[in-house]
Amino acid sequence: MKKVEDYIISIPDFPQPGIIFRDITGILKDADGLKLAIDEMIKLLDGIEFDVVAGLESRGFILGMPIAYLLHKPFIPVRKAGKLPRETISQSYDLEYDKAVLEIHKEDILPGQRVVLIDDLIATGGTFKAGAQLIERLGGKVVASIALLELAGLNGRKLLEGYNVKTLICYPGN
Repeated sequence: MKKVEDYIISIPDFPQPGIIFRDITGILKDADGLKLAIDEMIKLLDGIEFDVVAGLESRGFILGMPIAYLLHKPFIPVRKAGKLPRETISQSYDLEYDKAVLEIHKEDILPGQRVVLIDDLIATGGTFKAGAQLIERLGGKVVASIALLELAGLNGRKLLEGYNVKTLICYPGN
């Protein structure tokens, strides 16, 4: 029986020499791989009480939507700046060589809601942290941060200390 990591395509020296890019499209393009990944991510939520699934743009949408659907939970998109049509709050965060901004609709998270935050990857932790800060500013509580992959060499867990972080696959490097 195949494991989720069997569907990940590793591409050496992309986007620069010395980096191994972990391409999840191998999971997405295979019905068995996609089903396995979603089922395994849902297992990471065993025993966690939550009200809402929030996905980080854009691969967090791809993975978060089927999880929300299968568990009959609402799905909230956390988007890049300028993509949401109603009143938003925003949070800036650092990328490796730049800055970025995430936004969420003001009314999408209610005070006291327990939220699961989903994305494909934890690298430096900045995107997850910014998403969590948005949810917390609206009065929600992030009860779990779930990712398909983790690049442990980039120390994202350090930035996410205090959060319940779970990943399916952890690669030791970056």
